[in-house]
Amino acid sequence: MDIKEYFARISYRGSYDKPDLATLTDIFQHHVRAVPFENLSIHCGESIELDLEVTYNKIVRKKRGGWCMENNHLLSWVLKTLGYDVTLLGSKVYVPEYDAYADEIDHLLLKVVLDDKSYIVDGGFGMAYQMWQPMELISGTDQPQTPGVFRFLEESGVWYLEKVKRKQWVPNQSVSTCHNVEKEVCRRVYLFTLQPRDIEEFRSRNAHLQTAPDSLFVTKSICSLQTADGIRALVGWKLTEIKYNYKDNMDLVEIRILADEEIEKTLKEKFNITLDKKFVPINISRLSLF
Repeated sequence: MDIKEYFARISYRGSYDKPDLATLTDIFQHHVRAVPFENLSIHCGESIELDLEVTYNKIVRKKRGGWCMENNHLLSWVLKTLGYDVTLLGSKVYVPEYDAYADEIDHLLLKVVLDDKSYIVDGGFGMAYQMWQPMELISGTDQPQTPGVFRFLEESGVWYLEKVKRKQWVPNQSVSTCHNVEKEVCRRVYLFTLQPRDIEEFRSRNAHLQTAPDSLFVTKSICSLQTADGIRALVGWKLTEIKYNYKDNMDLVEIRILADEEIEKTLKEKFNITLDKKFVPINISRLSLF
């Protein structure tokens, strides 16, 4: 495991001798624009392992992506190697269709302490709720970023992350299945506490999420990548490309349904992913990712 090899993977050419906020932000942004959030292994007959060396080989050497427990586990190693004070945290993701948070922790995120301030660093949420910058851990303060306005709210030691959405312009409405696009202005993302976690605490959930018949990750094949001005995502056969703040505080959402023969080429050209095994797309869950 070589930090310079990781930097080559994310095309980071900046300095890294001083563990400050500017360097943290720069590395973080390079990571989310180079490493997809994806669960394609599940739909290629592969298992997702929580072994740091396995994750390093997958993301850095094979140029794949991963989900939160892979992306943020790798990021924790990177930041610790560079001298940052990093703590693993666990969160429960909000599911809008059920208007409820998960029953147990199902998402890994990082807390980084810099100059007596705490920041949340999460490079593994993906889709349209992926933060683009570390967020200072303060309650009730809007933190505007290119994807939208994020904020934390704290109540009795429980922290809540939410994002204020812009309106969306979808030229091809016929293939849009977004629910309540106009009604949903503020979206809850997840809740968490500041209790330090160990990667071992995520093992059972990591196994459950890739095997349970009702798991979002079993019922949807997902690959999303942040771009310079938005995101692109392939969910099943549906390719969605979003350009943030396209005009008048509105995001441009372009959607296309791909044919089977376009999938492999799209993964290579749009996400820089080449799979070793046969990939079988799926999208049978009604849960919305946008």
